[in-house]
Amino acid sequence: MTARIERVVTSGLVDIEGEEHKVENNTWILGDDDEVIVIDPARDAEKILEKVGDREVLAVICTHGLPDHVGAAIEVAARDEAVIAVHAKDRRLWRQTWEETWPDIEMEDEGLFSVADVELEVLATPGVTTGGVSLYCEDLAAVFTGKTLLMDGPGKLGGEYPALADQLTSIGERLFTLPHETRVLPAHGEEGRIGDLEPEFDRWLSGSLTGAQEEAEPTSPLVDGTGVSGIALNRDE
Repeated sequence: MTARIERVVTSGLVDIEGEEHKVENNTWILGDDDEVIVIDPARDAEKILEKVGDREVLAVICTHGLPDHVGAAIEVAARDEAVIAVHAKDRRLWRQTWEETWPDIEMEDEGLFSVADVELEVLATPGVTTGGVSLYCEDLAAVFTGKTLLMDGPGKLGGEYPALADQLTSIGERLFTLPHETRVLPAHGEEGRIGDLEPEFDRWLSGSLTGAQEEAEPTSPLVDGTGVSGIALNRDE
């Protein structure tokens, strides 16, 4: 097997209720010495393409449509005329960043992408956004979880959970059913393994996530790398 996974960390400012905060984002590159897929191209296309080098970009896949995660999508894709893939339910969210374009591919659950000698399976994992997905590479024992699941727990938007029940269902049914040794590669922060996080699931279900929010003094909503406040999410989409 020649395929490998590489990470590019980019940073930038997002506006949270009138205050600017610095956020770091993970962009993941999956491929070999000849071709790659770029996952969640955030902010800095030049830095991402520098890591890609002279390899061909076959596709740009966005695990969700939030602005700080799709900001470099057009430029990264344009270099090699790669296709851009976003779940159909996040199309309108995508348009809040790219008003005059639509993605080339509307991903669906259980769809497949191929690169080098491996495949990526699309797992619908709504919660933070209605069109949130994770991308599972069984060959490399890795899952790209976007904002659905971070190493400190379920991801948030603006310090809140837009649809926590849906998000926990996604985590329990689609992610925690994967082998425990599977690498968790999120949109923010460091990586871990499914087996590191799965023991926390019962605690999350029992209300610890919302209880902690009620009892604790509010802190920066960017602890888990949250997105921009004020994003219009239509949960009926």
